[in-house]
Amino acid sequence: MKIFNTLSGEKENLAKPQERPLKLFVCGPTVYDSSHIGHARTYLTFDVFVRYLRSLGFKVFYLQNITDIDDKIIARAKETKKNPREIAGFFGKEYLKDMKKLGVNSVTKYARATGCVPEMTAQIQTLIRKNYAYKIEGDGIYFDISKFKDYGRLSKRTIAQAEDAVSRIDESAKKRNRGDFCLWKFWKKGEPFRETPLGKGRPGWHIEDTAITEKFFGPQYDIHGAAIDLKFPHHEAEIAQQESASGKKPMAKIWMHTGFLLVNNKKMSKSLKNFITIKEFLKKYPPEVLRWLVLSHHYRSPLNFSWKLAEEAKTSLGRINDFLLKLNCVAGVKKRKIGARRILKQLEKEFHKAMADDFNTPLALSHLFKLTLKFQEKIWSMGNVETRALKNQVESALKILGIKLKPPKIPNKIRQLVKRRELLRANKQFVQADNLRKKVLMLGYSIEDTPHGPFVRLSR
Repeated sequence: MKIFNTLSGEKENLAKPQERPLKLFVCGPTVYDSSHIGHARTYLTFDVFVRYLRSLGFKVFYLQNITDIDDKIIARAKETKKNPREIAGFFGKEYLKDMKKLGVNSVTKYARATGCVPEMTAQIQTLIRKNYAYKIEGDGIYFDISKFKDYGRLSKRTIAQAEDAVSRIDESAKKRNRGDFCLWKFWKKGEPFRETPLGKGRPGWHIEDTAITEKFFGPQYDIHGAAIDLKFPHHEAEIAQQESASGKKPMAKIWMHTGFLLVNNKKMSKSLKNFITIKEFLKKYPPEVLRWLVLSHHYRSPLNFSWKLAEEAKTSLGRINDFLLKLNCVAGVKKRKIGARRILKQLEKEFHKAMADDFNTPLALSHLFKLTLKFQEKIWSMGNVETRALKNQVESALKILGIKLKPPKIPNKIRQLVKRRELLRANKQFVQADNLRKKVLMLGYSIEDTPHGPFVRLSR
C-alpha cells in the first residue's frame, strides 16, 4: 500500500511492521464546543483507513488525543461563567458520543491532555536543559525556533516565513522570535493550573501531542494524521519539540493530512451561519450518509459540502441497499450460471487496487457502483451460488468502509396494499391494480414487478 507523505511530497510504501503494531497518531479535538462536520471528515477518514489496514492483516495501535486544557476552553468558560473543567468534561463526553453515533470505533486509545501533564513537564525540562527553550518571567516557557534548523520542513516554510504566521502562534512582546511558541504558561488569576517543577501553570497547545505520543509510542512512530489546517504551526511545533528533545529523526515516518471542508464554497463560521455540527447533520440523515459523502471525495482534496451533496450520498446508498435487497429476493432460487465469478474477482481486484493507491476511496466506491450496475439487469437470471458470492463481496466492501445498511421497514399497511394489487393483477383487473400502485407511491413507496414477485422500496 502506498500513502502520500506530506513530509516528502511523494507516495511512499507502507510496510507492515514486524512483531509490533503499526503506530498511528491523529490529532483529536479541543473540547470547548460541539464537534462539526469538518471534524467528522477527518475522523471518519482515519476510521476507514484503520479498518482497511486491519482487513489487510495489519495490527494497528490508533492513538488520539483530546485537548481538555486550552485557551479556547478557558475563554468559553468565562463566556458561560462555568468552570473550565466542566466545559471540557461536557464537550469531551459529547465528542465521544458523536463518534459512537458515526460508527467510529477503530481508535485504540483516547488520551486526555490533563492525564499527561507529568510527561509534558519532563519533555519541557529536557528542552530547557538542551537550550531549546527559554523562560519569560511572568509569562511562560517558550521554544526558540531559531535553534531548530529544520523548522518549516513539513510546511515548506523558512523560519522567516514562519514568523509571518499568526495562526495560533502565542503572542508575547518579549519573545526572541515572532514564531516562538509557548511550551508552558505560567498561572494567571482565574485560570486553571497544575503545580509542577516548572511552576504553577498549564501546558501550551503543541506540547501535549508530543508528550502523549512519546508516552505511548516512544520518540518515533509510523504515521501522524490530522486535518491540513494543523500542518502549520501545530505540526511544525510537534516536530521541533520531539526531535529536539530526543535527538532522533524523523518523529513520524509518514504524515497524512485530510483536505479542507468548506460549506457552499466558504469556510465554516457561526457568523456566516454555515456552521454544521455533527448532531445537526444526524438530525437530517443517518450516519452512513455522512460516511459515504466523506469517502466519495479523496481524503487530500477539498470537500465543498452542501445539503444537495448529502442528498446525493443518500440516493447512492439507497441504490446499493436496493441492490442487496434484490439479491435477497433471488437467494435460494436455482438458475443457470452467467459467469459472475470472473467479473466479481476482477472488480474486487480493482477495489483493493484503488484503496492501496493512496487510499483512493472515491475510485474504490466507483468500482463498487460498477459492480452493482454490471449485475442490475442480470440479477433475476442469477443462480443462488453466484447471488451469494455477489452479496458477500458487496457486504465485505461495505464492512471495510464501516457502512452497515439496514433494509427499510415496510409498514403493514403498504404490504397489504401490495398484496391486494397482486390479487387484482392475477384477476386481470389492471386498471384497479394501477390505481393501487399510484396510492402506494403517494404514501412514499414504489413497486417494481420482478420475476420473483413485487419488489417494494422507499421512493426517492
